[in-house]
Amino acid sequence: MSRATVRLAVAAVVVLTVLSLGVAGALGGGSPAATALAACRPPSTRGSVVRVTLVDEGRMMMGGWLHGASLSERPARVPTGWVTFVATNLGTVPHELVVLPLRSGAAGRRTVGANGRIDESSGLGEASRTCGAGVGGGLAPGSRGWVSVRLAPGRYELVCDVPGHYASGMFASLTVASRSL
Repeated sequence: MSRATVRLAVAAVVVLTVLSLGVAGALGGGSPAATALAACRPPSTRGSVVRVTLVDEGRMMMGGWLHGASLSERPARVPTGWVTFVATNLGTVPHELVVLPLRSGAAGRRTVGANGRIDESSGLGEASRTCGAGVGGGLAPGSRGWVSVRLAPGRYELVCDVPGHYASGMFASLTVASRSL
C-alpha cells in the first residue's frame, strides 16, 4: 500500500470520526469522549492558533506500530511571534506534540534511535499534558493539550515522539513568516 493511500485512509478516518462526534452532539446524546473533548479547551491563547490533529490506527503488532499514523496542522503558515498549538488526539493511544526547528531539508528526515524516538533536545515546546498546557505524560485518546511558544521566522517540524510514532509518519512542517499574513 502506498504512503499516499495510507494517508488518504487516515484522513477518511479522521473525517468520519469528527462527523460522528458532531452528529452525536447535535442529536443531544453526545458520547462521553465528545463531551470531554468539548470541555477540554485552553483557557486563553496567545498570538496565532495552530490546530494539530493526532491520529493512529490504534493497533500493535509484535511490539511495533502498524503504519498509518498521522499528524496534521491548520494552518501550515503563521506570522512571527506567539503561536499557540492546540493538539487534539483523535486516536486510540496516547500521543504528544513537540515543536522543533527545521534547519534544512524536509520534515520526516530525523534519525530515529533504537528506542523508537528522535532527539528532541532542541525542542521549543511540547503539548503532552491531557487537558492542560505543556509537558505531561501524553495526551489521552479523545483529549487535547496545548502549548504557546514565541517563534522567529523560519521552518519548524511538529512531531509526535511517542516511540514508533515519528517513524510511522506523525510529523508535519510549519512555516513562520517574517511579516503578517
